[in-house]
Amino acid sequence: MAKKIEVMITAFRDGFQSAYGARVFTKDFMPAVEAARDAGIRHFEAGGGARYQSLYFYSNEDAFDMMDTFREKAGPDANLQTLARGINVVALDSQPRDVIDLHAKLFKKHGMTTIRNFDALNDVNNLVDSGRSITKHGLNHEVCVTMMALPPGCTGAHDAEFYAKTLDDILAAEIPFTSVCFKDASGTAYPSMIYETVKAARKRLPEGTRLVFHTHDTAGTGVICYQAAIDAGIDQIDLSLAPCSGGTCQPDVASMWHALRGSDYELDLDIERVMVAEEVFKDCMADYFMPPEAKAVEPLIPWSPMPGGALTANTQMMRDHGIMDRYPEVIAAMGEVVRLGGFGTSVTPVSQFYFQQAFNNVMFGKWEKFADGYGKMVLGYFGKTPVPPHPEIVRRAAEKMGMEPTTESPLEMDERNPAKGLAPAEAKLREEKLPITEENIFIVAACGAKGISFLKGEMKTNVRKISKEHVAASEGNVPDKLTVTVGGEKFAVEFHGDQATVNGRAYDVSISEGQDHAAAASGSSTPLEAPMPGIVLEIRKRQGDVAQEGETVIMLEAMKMEMAVASPITGTISEIKVSKGDHVVAGQTLATLD
Repeated sequence: MAKKIEVMITAFRDGFQSAYGARVFTKDFMPAVEAARDAGIRHFEAGGGARYQSLYFYSNEDAFDMMDTFREKAGPDANLQTLARGINVVALDSQPRDVIDLHAKLFKKHGMTTIRNFDALNDVNNLVDSGRSITKHGLNHEVCVTMMALPPGCTGAHDAEFYAKTLDDILAAEIPFTSVCFKDASGTAYPSMIYETVKAARKRLPEGTRLVFHTHDTAGTGVICYQAAIDAGIDQIDLSLAPCSGGTCQPDVASMWHALRGSDYELDLDIERVMVAEEVFKDCMADYFMPPEAKAVEPLIPWSPMPGGALTANTQMMRDHGIMDRYPEVIAAMGEVVRLGGFGTSVTPVSQFYFQQAFNNVMFGKWEKFADGYGKMVLGYFGKTPVPPHPEIVRRAAEKMGMEPTTESPLEMDERNPAKGLAPAEAKLREEKLPITEENIFIVAACGAKGISFLKGEMKTNVRKISKEHVAASEGNVPDKLTVTVGGEKFAVEFHGDQATVNGRAYDVSISEGQDHAAAASGSSTPLEAPMPGIVLEIRKRQGDVAQEGETVIMLEAMKMEMAVASPITGTISEIKVSKGDHVVAGQTLATLD
């Protein structure tokens, strides 16, 4: 009799993150959750990770409301699992103990069953408090060892011996857990490494310990990697449903089912009923824009290990900012950033640090501008990296950021940081005269200023869908695709709602009749220009205010990084030309000064 391999369906969390940059409306996919429930599926990945912040940042929805709805549709007996990042919980930055504990309390309150919990550096110290809080509040704790293959030619970590030591450290720290997951977010761990790792884990853990393996199909090897894990004795694998399967996502249920036909193993589900649910899911997502890179096999991933869940999130942001043409340069630059940065596993938040630093190296010159996360990581502010970062990179980071390297526990630093924790989050709510609830406190602690903006109703929706409605549709005279010739040069223009793609670069557009002569006006004012594309995060000056040379006037956010735009002169703000939440392009005038 074939051994049953258990399956968690990741379509509604990791699938969304990998395919759509986590930008999905709750109401759109709930019919698919109901169909999956009716197909007999009882284990779903339902939230957390990037699908926590993204609901506030892009969907303009409350993640706790989404969890409640998911529980209602999936049924009372479903195992609803979320993803947490150790001391970061569901934020990109690390948090003190009170925030870590409230995370577990609220996720339990809102219907979750299991939390898969990892640290991107495999620093076990970063898992102790979160693991204890998850268990204390009555949730299953699935502790993780994070995996990836090092770029070719690199050694010193990320092999079976390294993962066995990490597991030994977890056991020595007496972290409570109900299962162990080996999590490969970049899909670069190769079959022989996976087999040896799972075999070694079986020898170290008590008999009956539940073992899970997670990978992505970004490098095209997902199915064979799952086969290696199954042959080594894994109990559960993660699979997805089309259209959020293959490529940057997990392999499709049908693909894995087919690969196991005639073997000693079979998936613990009814494939015919699951295929019916998959068709419902395809219908639910039919009007969502699927980035072509989301479904592609990327041969460069072993050299530049970008996780599926981070790849499309970053390409979506690059599309938002009109710089998608620079993506090949950025992904190519990632290899060096990984090799020199201490071999943290390429999974959020470290994967974002890698991408941001590669992005900065391309846009501003190599190692001229350090991404805050990458710089702090190589300086030790997030814990101990698997191997020491390159000393020259540490020196440059310290010099550029004005910070000294540290070996102090990041949790202890957060504990004494007056800007972090529940009390300052509650103070911000009171300052804004917003309701004081545990949910709102956590939203602000995890999402910062954007959390406040969401609660004040100021956030703008940014979910990419395929639409035939265009800004001038009422006139009936603007086709979907145009070729525009200017000065003898041809431009391919394609409209998508309030955005136009020009020769592959996306821009926000608006069209109105007549000419705005003010747009062509000129004067003696000094413009304050955006140094790169981004979103207006904060406007610190008003019209009539005096700004000193070098003083910050506007804060932008680009690629999840904050960027201060300083006044080029000492002068009076004569006009603010943007509003909070606006998308801006490089060189756009944000304000003028006299």
